[in-house]
Amino acid sequence: MVIIVRKTVCVTLLTPLAAAEEVHAHLVDQLNLALRRPGMFGGEVALRVLIDHLLFMERQPEAWAELKQEWEEQGLWTSIGPAGAFQAVFPAQADCCEVASVYAEFAQRRGWLKPDRVLTGEEYQALAGRVRRWAAVDRTWPDVTAEFGPPSVLFGGNNHLYGKTLGYLTADPQQPMVVFHLWNGSEPGAESWPPEHGQPLLLAVRFRGGSFRGSLTFTPEGERRRPTDDPCSPQ
Repeated sequence: MVIIVRKTVCVTLLTPLAAAEEVHAHLVDQLNLALRRPGMFGGEVALRVLIDHLLFMERQPEAWAELKQEWEEQGLWTSIGPAGAFQAVFPAQADCCEVASVYAEFAQRRGWLKPDRVLTGEEYQALAGRVRRWAAVDRTWPDVTAEFGPPSVLFGGNNHLYGKTLGYLTADPQQPMVVFHLWNGSEPGAESWPPEHGQPLLLAVRFRGGSFRGSLTFTPEGERRRPTDDPCSPQ
């Protein structure tokens, strides 16, 4: 006869778990890092996971479905997320910085985004009032920062060999971010590395507009580099 004795062992954690407020603050910090260096954090998947966790903690998981509906109405949501909308208008080599800027706009409205610089109301109005006209000629990364100062958020690193996106905003979350999309790369069929340009080229400014397409102001360089299968591309 075999007698089996089961014992219940209580384990006391030596270190207590972090409080909800600490976890929330940690997730916000991680989101801000992932927005600035999306490639290092796994791209859009990492952003969606962090946002999902934050919305769960704030007991508003339905906000994600509402955001997707908003993006669908704007023409920003595709079968592969916002990335598909950008691939339709930017060179195929465009990286995930563009997508990160879209998620950052949502983070701004939720109060999660921690900008490196906040424009005053006067600075923002001056930028917003002339940026579309200013983007009517070709520009580079140094041109943008020389004209408007350092960005509120730099999506992508400081290496001039890579594309990046610059976002400018005020302390008012209801004021839309002004976003500059810059690209660096090579002509189709040429060696992909190193890129041909000494500085990233400004392709478009994204600001306001009821639709994704309507929010874009292309530079001449941006118009030239739009995919040929884009129905709105100049022929």
